[in-house]
Amino acid sequence: MIERRYLLSGLALGGALIGAPMLFAKSARPQAEPGWRLSDAEWKKRLSPMQYRVLREAATERPFTSPLDKEKRAGTFACAGCALPLYSSKTKFDSGTGWPSFWAPLKGGIATSTDHELGYARTEIHCKRCGGHLGHVFNDGPKPTGKRYCMNGTALTFRVG
Repeated sequence: MIERRYLLSGLALGGALIGAPMLFAKSARPQAEPGWRLSDAEWKKRLSPMQYRVLREAATERPFTSPLDKEKRAGTFACAGCALPLYSSKTKFDSGTGWPSFWAPLKGGIATSTDHELGYARTEIHCKRCGGHLGHVFNDGPKPTGKRYCMNGTALTFRVG
């Protein structure tokens, strides 16, 4: 099976070769805070292979594969890369998409960038501390914010309480 990013890269390259505009540019990841600017080798030691692919390479886990999608206990969802608290269980909701979804992040937990990987602008969510890719935010969530922070479960950890 061809991975989406290779397919899209090939389409973008082909378009560039015939003079079409490059639509599939990847955004720059926000800079990690000092102390969290690790080498690829250090991240690979710290993370599982899937966590590395999601957090460091902006991959997406398959929907409905993360146990955190169905997590209902009170607690905090944190970055799997650096343990920074990102979301409260109080803002979690079942979006039906197969990924853990929240209507608001914790203050100071996330950073954003613009992702054009699919040919249109999306708001990509990163951990503010380590710069890891977490997912995307969409404007189809519940009140009070109307936002759906759609996160990769493998990019998160959960702490009860």
